[in-house]
Amino acid sequence: MKLVIKIGGAALDDKELVKKFAKTIPSLWREGHKLVIVHGGGAALSRTLKQLGCETTFIDGLRVTDAQTRDVAVMVLAGQLNKRLVASIGAAGQPSLGLCGGDLQMFRATKKQQPDLGYVGEICSVDAQWIERLWNAGIVPVVSSLALGVDDEYYNINADHMASACAVACGADALIYLTDVAGVKDAEGAVIRWLDVKSIAAMVQQATVSGGMLPKLEACIKALKRGVTRVRILPAEHAEVLPGFFSDPIECGTEVIASS
Repeated sequence: MKLVIKIGGAALDDKELVKKFAKTIPSLWREGHKLVIVHGGGAALSRTLKQLGCETTFIDGLRVTDAQTRDVAVMVLAGQLNKRLVASIGAAGQPSLGLCGGDLQMFRATKKQQPDLGYVGEICSVDAQWIERLWNAGIVPVVSSLALGVDDEYYNINADHMASACAVACGADALIYLTDVAGVKDAEGAVIRWLDVKSIAAMVQQATVSGGMLPKLEACIKALKRGVTRVRILPAEHAEVLPGFFSDPIECGTEVIASS
C-alpha cells in the first residue's frame, strides 16, 4: 500500500510523540508499505518569528507570509524541523531523506490569490518520479511544506494541502493526518468517528469547525475526490496504531468518507 502521513507542527514540538511516531515507520516499511512523510511546523515557526520580533497573522487558518516570514519558514521547516524528524526516523532504524518541496522541483506552486497572503502558494504540479526512485532505493522521503513557485520563488504551503496533493500524485491508498487534537468534533464537542464530506460545508457555515481545521478538511475533500481511498485524522498521541492501519479497527480520530 502507498501511504502519505502528515505530522503537524504542534506534534513535532513533543519529542516523545516524535519518537513514538518514528518507531512506527520501520514497521510500516517492513510490512511492504511505501511511505511519504509530509510535515509542517507552524508552532516552531510562530515561536521563531516571535523571537525575531515579527508579528504573525492568520486568515482562515492560513499564515500571512511576507518575504521575511517566508525566509524564516525556509530556515525552520526545511532546516531544523526536517532534519530533526529525519534523525528520529533514522534512529528508529529506517533510512530516510529530508527534502523540501522545492528540491528536485518535485512540488511546484502558484501564488494563492484569494485572499492574497503574500508568499503563500497552492500546489499546481507534483513530479512523483523522484518519490518512486527513493522508494525503489529503500528510502522514505520526509518533505517539508515549501514549494518552488513558477516564478522561482519559494512559497509557504499549507502542509495539509501539500500532503493531499502528494497523496493524489503518488496514487496513495491512504492519507493520514497526525494532529494534536482528538479528531473533528461536533457542536457538542464529541469526536465524530465517521465524517461524510457532505456534512462539512454546514459545519463550516455554523462555525462548528474553524481555524486550522478548515484547510485540513478542505485538503481531505480534495484527496477523496481525486482518488485517494482513505483519509483519516488521527491524534498523534496514538501513533502506535499506524502499523495496523490497514488491518485493524482504529478506535480513535475521525475517518473522512466520500459521499456514496
